[in-house]
Amino acid sequence: MSIAPIVRSVTVKAPPAKAFDLFANHIGQWWPHGKGVGKEPCVDVVIEPHDGGRLYERDANGVETQWGKVLRWDPPSRLLLGWQLNSKWTFDPDFLTEVELTFEPADDGGTIVTLEHRDLERFGADAAKQAEQLGSGWPARLANFAEFTSSHR
Repeated sequence: MSIAPIVRSVTVKAPPAKAFDLFANHIGQWWPHGKGVGKEPCVDVVIEPHDGGRLYERDANGVETQWGKVLRWDPPSRLLLGWQLNSKWTFDPDFLTEVELTFEPADDGGTIVTLEHRDLERFGADAAKQAEQLGSGWPARLANFAEFTSSHR
């Protein structure tokens, strides 16, 4: 079974280098607190800034729950993440879908940020359900990012 990738875009009011920085290095400031998968609500989200770095959340007690890893750190134009949350929303080191973000200059001096979440068929029997959940979740996260970016140019 093949599941179409989720592709969503948002235009933000910052040039690509700034948009990349705000997305990747400040994700914990714009990702909604409590929107995680750990046992306790998350208060921070971190993307380690290098190939092979971790993508994880941290709760108020400092407990970290991994979400995935950085497959390609290529500022200011591209960030490729290995999403390792399975259909039960738990970290699985043997599971991987890809979330690619590109940062392209917009005509107005801002940036078109495009997110593509692909390889969704790897969710197996739960692929359609996961695609639906992710397809409605990613636009909300991109909206959070756009709002944050507009106040941190």
